[in-house]
Amino acid sequence: MNTKTPDLAACKALIEQNAPRFRLFFDILTAYNARFNLTAITKEEEVFHKHFLDSVAGAFLLPAGAAVTEVGSGAGFPSIPLKLVREDLTFTLIESTGKKCDFLREACRALGLTGMEVLHTRAEDAARTPLRERSDVCIARAVAPLPSLAEYCLPFVRVGGRFIAWKGGADEVPLARRALSLLGGGEPDVYRYDLPDGSGARTLVAVPKKKHTPAQYPRGNGRERKHPL
Repeated sequence: MNTKTPDLAACKALIEQNAPRFRLFFDILTAYNARFNLTAITKEEEVFHKHFLDSVAGAFLLPAGAAVTEVGSGAGFPSIPLKLVREDLTFTLIESTGKKCDFLREACRALGLTGMEVLHTRAEDAARTPLRERSDVCIARAVAPLPSLAEYCLPFVRVGGRFIAWKGGADEVPLARRALSLLGGGEPDVYRYDLPDGSGARTLVAVPKKKHTPAQYPRGNGRERKHPL
């Protein structure tokens, strides 16, 4: 397991280079949040650190021109900040709540983002469509514990691609080793960092896809969460 640290100064510079669109995204987020309760974090500085900077921290892990699937897109983190700094990427956003899908589509439209497909569906259903093992990368942030999240995400990743999870400061990898192995994942790389101004310890877990995911996964009917591998 390789442990490294993202370059947060470089991430801040990327955000500053795209400051007008990040400001517009903040305005859209706060306007919709009053109706849809997208996030409990609404102060501008907190949104910058805990949402924008945290999302962009993983940009260096995405290869050029990657086709990316995001599971549980919610308010668009990390996908929309990543797209704002990496226009070479294309995204399929999977979200099970219709109002959040409406927000994601409106945000992408207002920001002029192309290559952003929003799908109103559950990950366990989408993984049994032609989306299965099609993506170079599957990403997720603040969705589920790592063993459950791996079962949702690894089925979307092609062999040779990567699953990336944005997690808190705790090390969830030991609990997920069995799940990663069963689902075709290899040894993860772990990247730890502290967000500025006491905004919290964070971890990126990057799992290579070594083998095809067996056809029985994801199991569906909530078993990913109720009975994690």
